[in-house]
Amino acid sequence: MQPEYQASSRRQGAESTEHSGTIVLDKEHSPIDASSLYSMSPICPAPLCRQFWKAGNHDSGLISKSCSKNGASFLRVHPKFLHSNATSHKWAFGAIAELLDNAVDEVQNGATYVIVDKTVNPKDGTSALLIQDNGGGMDQEAMCRCLSFGFSDKKFESALGKYGNGFKTSSMRLGADVVVFSRCMKNRNLTQSVGLLSFTFLTRAGLDRIVVPMIEYEFMSTTSKWTSICSEQHFVNNLSLLLQWSPFSTEEDLLKQFNDIGDHGTKIIIYNLWLNDEGQMELNFQSDPEDIRISWDAESDKSCLRMSVSDLHLANTLRYSLREYLSILYLQIPENFCIWLRGRIVEYHNIANDLKYPEFIVYKPQNGGCEEGSVITSIGFLKEAPLVNIHGFNVYHKNRLILPFWHVTYSFGTRGRGVVGVLEANFIQPTHNKQDFEKTPLFQKLEHRLKEMTREYWDYHCALIGYSATKRIRAPSQASSESRKKHATAKRKDYDHEIDPEILKQKAGLRVNLPDPESIQNPPATTTTSDLDDQEMVLLLKENKRLHARCLEIEEEKEKYNAKVTLLRKELKEAQREYRRLLVQSGLLENPKKENTIIIL
Repeated sequence: MQPEYQASSRRQGAESTEHSGTIVLDKEHSPIDASSLYSMSPICPAPLCRQFWKAGNHDSGLISKSCSKNGASFLRVHPKFLHSNATSHKWAFGAIAELLDNAVDEVQNGATYVIVDKTVNPKDGTSALLIQDNGGGMDQEAMCRCLSFGFSDKKFESALGKYGNGFKTSSMRLGADVVVFSRCMKNRNLTQSVGLLSFTFLTRAGLDRIVVPMIEYEFMSTTSKWTSICSEQHFVNNLSLLLQWSPFSTEEDLLKQFNDIGDHGTKIIIYNLWLNDEGQMELNFQSDPEDIRISWDAESDKSCLRMSVSDLHLANTLRYSLREYLSILYLQIPENFCIWLRGRIVEYHNIANDLKYPEFIVYKPQNGGCEEGSVITSIGFLKEAPLVNIHGFNVYHKNRLILPFWHVTYSFGTRGRGVVGVLEANFIQPTHNKQDFEKTPLFQKLEHRLKEMTREYWDYHCALIGYSATKRIRAPSQASSESRKKHATAKRKDYDHEIDPEILKQKAGLRVNLPDPESIQNPPATTTTSDLDDQEMVLLLKENKRLHARCLEIEEEKEKYNAKVTLLRKELKEAQREYRRLLVQSGLLENPKKENTIIIL
């Protein structure tokens, strides 16, 4: 149901209110009694219920009925749908990640950063959530689609957004209300738009449909001023609603929000944030000035002195620390892009670098006899093993983390303890909230194979971390290799494939010097089988030790390069700032009479 945001006549306005699922007050016709809503109170209205999981219990007494015209029936979308739609996000950080995906998708339009921070609602002083990027921004038409349901402009292959529903579900999951500011340069026209999606407004006004106030401006180069591009009545009606139900009381305060956006970008402010069952704000801004935490998680209240090694591990802290979660949210951070969380850059963390004794296994899923692609799974012990009771696979889709430390096995005892894997599974589809995968046959095959990988890896390598080995590592002899190829089951033929040493080098980022197979398969005549096994173990331990040392060297080099890149970026920003200042000064010197003219850089 695509909304009609601007009507050219009274008749078009009436059609918009009757048949649109999401609507904005048009220039002449209003679907509600405007006189009851346009009071200019300095207090920001609060939702009827502040707990998210109870907010949907409100009954306005209104029933959204279908209406008909020319024999065709049309359904309206009731405001309660905003809440029920947002319940797909069980976890607040999952909703924040959905909004960050939109910023990452803007990399192709020039985005270099996204900011996640706390801001203050100026009307009541309460905390609000700010998410801002410097992407391409949205013009009036794109803003309309953003605030509607099921419309998506993301057609490129690597896009994280797909269904045109993520902004609505995520913003409404975090707070009752959201106001969006966006500036865009398109077809050499510079425009800026403000839109409001307010569950508080819709429920308190007793509306039986979703109304979205929105205003638009265009920069006129002839006058160097921003001018409204809609009719006066449309502008007055929507601006009045924005000033009443948003955190800003005047148009001047509203437009000040564009000051730090620049020529293009988008700013989202989510306010009237939800409370938990204890009456505390679900998002905790107080515990750590450089982080956002989830208040209700018991782990956040524990003293570090009383927390075990497992409690302090990333696998557990990501559940209540946004900084920890964002550090592994993307398998690779796009080049020249960074995430700023509360004034500090989120440091990228590659879980595969935490593994010791790693192996790389190629998995080729089969569906109806057809190959669905090839996936390389990195698997190994956590560097803290055996001190940590953590295991599972981190499964990504199109570079985005879907399942962190997914437990594919629930075995009792120690088998599988400390075994962790990383893979990117683009052949299966995530659910709408990007916190799980659709339970298709391909997904079930993947789950079964990962269980096998975990048990096989443990059985052959557990002795390396102090446990009793259940199986010995076999020498890679030619005879055993041919026998394995002959007698392997069809299932293993379909799923597993040996990796070429060159691929292993590329994936591990290491120079691997494997022992000479001839020296293993042709031992001296006096060597017993037991002695051979011991020699193999010694060789493997030496090789693993050498590779671990090389890993540490690479990590040190990486840290040095990252520090150098950060310094260069800082110097570049300072140089750009100085260039802009000098450009403005030169313009004023050339024409002193125009010193009050607005210059768009």
